[in-house]
Amino acid sequence: FLSLVSYSFSPFSILSPSHLSPPLSFPSAADIISTVEFNHTGELLATGDKGGRVVIFQREPECKTEPYSQGEYNVYSTFQSHEPEFDYLKSLEIEEKINKIRWLPQQNAAHFLLSTNDKTIKLWKVSERDKRPEGYNLKDEEGRIKDLSTVTSLQVPVLKPMDLMVEVSPRRVFANAHTYHVNSISVNSDHETYMSADDLRINLWHLGITDRSFNIVDIKPVNMEDLTEVITAAEFHPHHCNLLVYSSSKGTLRLCDMREAALCDKHSKLFEEPEDPSNRSFFSEIISSVSDVKFSHSGRYLLTRDYLTAKVWDLNMENKPLEIYQVHDYLRSKLCSLYENDCIFDKFECAWNGSDSVIMTGAYNNFFRMFDRNTKRDVTLEASRESSKPRAVLKPRRVCQGGKRRKDDISVDSLDFTKKILHTAWHPTENIIAIAATNNLYIFQDKFN
Repeated sequence: FLSLVSYSFSPFSILSPSHLSPPLSFPSAADIISTVEFNHTGELLATGDKGGRVVIFQREPECKTEPYSQGEYNVYSTFQSHEPEFDYLKSLEIEEKINKIRWLPQQNAAHFLLSTNDKTIKLWKVSERDKRPEGYNLKDEEGRIKDLSTVTSLQVPVLKPMDLMVEVSPRRVFANAHTYHVNSISVNSDHETYMSADDLRINLWHLGITDRSFNIVDIKPVNMEDLTEVITAAEFHPHHCNLLVYSSSKGTLRLCDMREAALCDKHSKLFEEPEDPSNRSFFSEIISSVSDVKFSHSGRYLLTRDYLTAKVWDLNMENKPLEIYQVHDYLRSKLCSLYENDCIFDKFECAWNGSDSVIMTGAYNNFFRMFDRNTKRDVTLEASRESSKPRAVLKPRRVCQGGKRRKDDISVDSLDFTKKILHTAWHPTENIIAIAATNNLYIFQDKFN
């Protein structure tokens, strides 16, 4: 299967000199990573945290003396994306936490990315500068305007080389369109529009227009007491700009076609798995809620994650998933205690590899799971400083429920539910993955890639 090599670093304690790095077991709440996203080439990797910061990592060029080694990712830029706000009309605090980051396809030398907290989406431009102009006629070296009477001759300004500087500047702010918390943003394949989704509505934006958006999905009932489900995630189709999918807390997926009507309340397809009455319990509705949905790179399949399983759906088959993968089925007997400590409401993300043949998702105890769709083999790996020495091959981990235990097996009762892998990302073409574990970012690469 995947033989993965690891190296890890903790970006936020390094990049926040204003406060000392907290102890590993008690990270500051602001340092906890809340989203991870590769750009379209995989050369850049962005993370957002609960303190409203975005850190961008850039992949170093491959070393010529070691042709089989991949370039490592080092800090490229860091900036404050969102600040805490207060809604005076509703007496609500708006957190600065970054909920999602999405890169725009690169059109020129600069990179653009969208970041969002609960209410406001921002478009950022990331560019490099390695030359500075010198020889102004009307300004002195400090930038002050000269007295025109002292200008006696004209000179041609020249560009002089300087140390490389990465500049991050805000280009657009898309605000005041969401009453509820934004949980998803997705850039359309037309490269001109994107959508943002909250609990009850999905809005369509043009990247160049900030003062208005079009509401394309609205599931808010006339009477809020009739509310039975909320939108949990939404994504555009990778190739067809008219198609989008959104998931719900009831475990359903709705595929919408924007060509059919301006308001996509009536879906084109409904993907829903019939419930087995024998498995019904008090927790059935909670654990069936879909926390993440992702189109495959081919656009043919959908990958979803609920609390206990990951599922692959075929766009041409609505009545049941094509494949079901048990992520941590050993937790079924512990749902009561997981409900009491609120872990049952954790929202795990999922990811495809570049060829859509392997899927990945997180679990507890800093474990993450990979499933090979062709061989049906699966593996549990751990993201931790102790087991992630540079260039060491990760050992598969195994959780056991009673009975005989092997030497390295971990008992279900000894799992640490405070250590959870919620956010993961896979390089678009290579076997390189990014795993966010609390305030640490781990990057693993395939040894034989």
